[in-house]
Amino acid sequence: MDFDHKHYVPCLRWKQGEYMAIDALSAASRERVTPLIEVPEIGFDFETRTYKKTLDEHIKPFGKRVADKWGRPCLVDLIHMPAKKVMANGGHPVTRVFDELRARKCSATPVTGIARDLTYQRAIGRVISTDNRGVCIRVTLAEAAKPDLKSMLDTLMDQLQVSPNECDVVLDLGAPNFEPIDGFTKLVHALLSRLPYQDSWQTITIMGTSFPETMAEVRSSPALLQRWEWLLYKRLAAKSAKQGARIPTFGDYGINHKDVPQVDMRLVKPSATIRYTIDDAWFIVKGPNVRDHGFEQYRNHCRTLTKSRYFRNSNFSMGDAYIQNCSLGKEKTGNLSTWRKVGTNQHLEKVVLDIANLFGP
Repeated sequence: MDFDHKHYVPCLRWKQGEYMAIDALSAASRERVTPLIEVPEIGFDFETRTYKKTLDEHIKPFGKRVADKWGRPCLVDLIHMPAKKVMANGGHPVTRVFDELRARKCSATPVTGIARDLTYQRAIGRVISTDNRGVCIRVTLAEAAKPDLKSMLDTLMDQLQVSPNECDVVLDLGAPNFEPIDGFTKLVHALLSRLPYQDSWQTITIMGTSFPETMAEVRSSPALLQRWEWLLYKRLAAKSAKQGARIPTFGDYGINHKDVPQVDMRLVKPSATIRYTIDDAWFIVKGPNVRDHGFEQYRNHCRTLTKSRYFRNSNFSMGDAYIQNCSLGKEKTGNLSTWRKVGTNQHLEKVVLDIANLFGP
């Protein structure tokens, strides 16, 4: 990959709301974004106690969607695929995904991690040797803190037959406790400082999220939730700049928690929620569940947002335009995927602007 700290690396689980959101991104923002795209988990049918699709059926549309909805350089991770599960022909899902991406001329770099199994690493190695785009290594917070990190990375690179200058590194914090922020900043800065081959990696990205795991954690509406990952990043960038060290690229999980648990939707009543990204926080407008109260409530949610001091304007993003038009009755109220699209699109545009404001164009 070829980008610096003025870029943005959102981690997107490639479901409808997210791939439709990035498809609607402005041309200027697309130039400053390289997504880390995760192949989404296979849906589980709790009634039959089986997966809703075979692995082949699940993976089949992925390459086409990446090509159609993005079609630019990206990082692709199969971290959510069931371990040791193979395609109908006995092949590895990594091989199938990258064969499809290659056939569609997608410039995709494979993602792996230190702890992934040998079969996965071998499949990644074959992709690297075929495509010559190197690899992205996703390092967890726990791995970064281990004294033998360099040895673990060396072993992995030897296995994949790559050198540091062929690797993008993502320090994936996951969803940690960011508070107290000053103490956590010191910890993460220390981990970044001891990362081996500092000046050799193609790119270094720090990624994490403080978004709640479920909306049940938001007990009032409207509510403000701190974007702790962004507050952390600004502190880290300032420390690195002051020391003349390499400034990492910013990454996050969009408007999602890192983990999306498999739940029995027969037992879940999702709330009608607008997730709106503002300076250093999210402005959350939440109503009762949509099963019992329907989607029409979104109009009032939109009015609450557009009348607040946080709403930008309808020209800022596709998401903002939708919110404005829905509040005026000019747009349908949509469904849960619609609002994931709206919120994700507005978030991506806002973070691109945040980074530009932090470092300049």
